[in-house]
This record gives sequence, C-alpha cells and structure tokens, in this order.
Amino acid sequence: MPSKHTHTLPPQVSPPDFALSSALPHAVRGVEVVALPVLPGEDDALVLGPGGSELGDQLGLDLLGILESARATGRAGEVVCVPVPLGGPENGELRCVALIGVGAQRPDDLRRAGAALAREVRGRQSVATTVASVVDEAGLTAFVVGAMLGSFRFQWRSTPVEDPPVERIVLADLPDSLGPVLARAVALGGAGWRSRLVATVPSNLKNPAWLAGEAERLAEAAGLEVTVRDETWLAEHGFGGILGVGQASATPPRLIRLDYTPRKASRRTPTVALVGKGITFDTGGLSIKPGEAMVNMKRDVTGGAVVMATMAALREVGCPVRVVGLVAAAENAISGNALRPGDVLRHYGGRTTEVTNTDAEGRLVLADALAYAVADLDADVLVDVATLTGAIKVALGQQVGGVFANRDALATALVDASRTAGEPLWRFPLAEAYEQKLSSSVADADNAPGGPGAITAALFLQHFVGDRPWAHLDIASVGDAPEDRHEWTAGPTGFGARALLEWLGSDAPLEGIL
Repeated sequence: MPSKHTHTLPPQVSPPDFALSSALPHAVRGVEVVALPVLPGEDDALVLGPGGSELGDQLGLDLLGILESARATGRAGEVVCVPVPLGGPENGELRCVALIGVGAQRPDDLRRAGAALAREVRGRQSVATTVASVVDEAGLTAFVVGAMLGSFRFQWRSTPVEDPPVERIVLADLPDSLGPVLARAVALGGAGWRSRLVATVPSNLKNPAWLAGEAERLAEAAGLEVTVRDETWLAEHGFGGILGVGQASATPPRLIRLDYTPRKASRRTPTVALVGKGITFDTGGLSIKPGEAMVNMKRDVTGGAVVMATMAALREVGCPVRVVGLVAAAENAISGNALRPGDVLRHYGGRTTEVTNTDAEGRLVLADALAYAVADLDADVLVDVATLTGAIKVALGQQVGGVFANRDALATALVDASRTAGEPLWRFPLAEAYEQKLSSSVADADNAPGGPGAITAALFLQHFVGDRPWAHLDIASVGDAPEDRHEWTAGPTGFGARALLEWLGSDAPLEGIL
C-alpha cells in the first residue's frame, strides 16, 4: 500500500535576478559588492577591467597592488576579495570588492568566473559587476549561466538556508539593448537550474505522479500543451516496457507528453521528439544494486528532467521547429510483483525483449516512448536523453557525456551545441560488429547483452526508431558531480538541457539533417 504520509517540497532558493546598467559599478548605489574583472596582460602583468581605476580612486585602494600581494594570476575563476568594512564615500552599503579572474575570456572562462562570483557573494543582497562588459554576447551568456548555476542550493532542513544565493546581480557598463541577450541567457541558466532541481528532489516525494504534476505546472507557465497517460491507458495501448519496469512500485508509471509549437508554424514545420528516461528511483529491481550504488539513484530521472526543462525554455530561445517532449516515468522498485530476470516484455509496436537484468531498465522505458514517437507522432527527428549505462562513465569519466547518432549531421549539430553550452558530448559509434550480442533465444532482443555496454545499449534502442534521424545521449557519466567545480554543484547535475537548447534555439537546427 502507498505510504499514508504526505510530503511537500519545502520552499527552495531561487537563482539571482539580473539587471543591466550603463553606469560603472562604483556609481551603482546600494550594492554590497562590486566585482571587477582581472585580465592577464603582457609580461604577466594584470589589467583591471572597466571601473577599476574609478573605484580604486574612490576608495583610496591600490587594487593592482593588492592583486600583486595576493600573487593573483588572473586565471578564470580566481577570486581576491578586498573587504570594505566602512563602505564607500558614495555607497555606504559597500562591503567588498571582488576581483574576478577571467583568463582568456573564452565562454568556458566566463562560466567559471560567474560561478566563482556566485559562491563568493552568497548571503549578500546585491552585486554590481563589469565582468560581462569585457566580452561579447557569447561571453555575457556564459557569465550569466555560470552565476546562476554556481548559485544552486537544495535543502530539506528544519532551519532556513544558510548563505542563500545573492538576490540581484547588476551587469554594469552595458546598454539596455542587450536585454534580449540577457533574457536568453537567463532562460538557458534557468533550464539548467530546473533540471538539476528535479534530479535532486528525494524520491519519497518524487514519484511518477509527482513528476507528472510538475510537468503540468511547468506547461501552464510556459504555454505548452500537456498530456499525462496513466497505467490503465498504457496497458490498453501496449506500453509493455514502461509497465514492466514500474509494476513493482506502489506508485504506478506515467507517460508525460509536452507539446511546443512555434508562433510561425505551418503544416510543413518539422517535428523533433525529445524522449527522456524518467526513472524516479532505481533500486535495480530484483537484479538489485549494491547499497553504495543505490544512494544517488534519485537522479536516475535526469533524462526526463532535462526534457521537461528544455521544453519549458523553447519559446524563450526562439526555437523555430515543433518539439514534442516525452517522459517515460516509472519507479524501478522491488515487491512480490517485480519484473523477473527471464521475463519477456512486448513493447509499443510489438517488438519483444527478454529481460536478463532488471537493472537495465532505462532502455525498456525508452523503447516504448521512441516507438510511440515514430508511429503516432510521426516525429521527423528523435533525440533521447538518459543516465543509461555505467559503461559510459568508465569510458569518459565525469566531465563529458556520450552521444550516438545514425546521422553525421545530427551528431555534429549536437556536439557543436554542447561545446557552446558548456555541456560537452563525445560521439561514440553504433558499431554493427556488436549487433549479434543483442540476440535472444526467446525474444527479439536481450536487454543486457554485455559489453561494450554503452554501445550495445544504443544498438538496442536503435531498433525502435526505424529510419528516422536519431541521437541517443547517454549522460550517466555526468549525472552526478563529485564536488563543487565551476558551474557544477556537488550532487545531481541536470546535464543536457543547455546543450539541447543551444541546438534547438539556433536559426536552423535541422539544416542538413532532413
């Protein structure tokens, strides 16, 4: 029986608000912190960015001398904090001057600078900075995203959050005409925040029904159409993979659908289907995980969280194509009704799978959703996202995700977008040499055919997409961050939403693919 205890998510902190100002930071009244960029110059000399000389004169401080004494290098993310305990002559609230290294001023450097600033000013009310004024629009975007995601916090304590994110960041020495660029940057950072938050929510609250409720709230706010299918509908329509994985849980599975239509859409506007693995908790089923490996499995919903967060931001980034988001949501639990090794499932569309490992469940739910996207949605292009295999983590470590694709142009578009977004992907082969490993003596395929594990998992999914252009993002390698590092915070990462939005928010995301 489901637990009688009810849970609600405690109020969570929000990312900082951002504003543009044409003034230099020393002239922005009421801020507690002024943050100045530090740029490496010639012969190892350091250069202060806009507003540095004016602020130094106003406060009577030799800021370059302070940097020299601190042996600062100007590398990206380096912070030297200069206390101003008595405030400034024109700003009594000023308490700190933060000198932020921006390195070579590449987007990666600006994300690191933004995240470093965010951590330095936790607990403050406001900061004015010219870091974004020394770079182009791509650098501004990266700085804002880094500042937002470096601010991320989650807690379920009985006491208020200690050192919450700074409430307001004023981007000084910038014109109001950059408003659209700032709005897009906030949408990208917000998507990363949203996917990270959903992946972090504990699973005593986060079950398939809760996830569906979050999708409904998100759809209402973002102007999306939403449809939620329950276990009865799934059974009537033959979604054997989702039902099989979720059958042992006290909280039945759901198929969540979100629809985005661009303002200028016509009947000829193509459709992209995004399919997310939404396993709200993964015990491994009867092929149970070791205790240590199970601890972080609340984040096995990351693929679904990425799809939801991406869908919510499509209008803000100006996506020109139709997009349908599908989240196959289930809890892989253990009970007397659990899926057993040796069971055979019939997926949507009729293909069958012999389940030889119940802990290879993600591909079972994705298979149903992919087949549905082809047969019923007639999607022109498909991309699935999942924390799918431990093998991808063995291959790539914890800073790069994997991508498989059956079209070179689609793979190139996603890899390029991932680099721009700061969520790097590395392409892996759909190597036909391993296809025979999928064979089963009793079904169309075996769900756990062995290594190379990431490749055989992708080959398994390929059978459900027909001849449509398709990419598979295996983000199990980057599903968790072991520590705070740059814009990543320790715990679930929500990796993937920014990369998908960079791709889908481009002028012609399907150019060369269709």
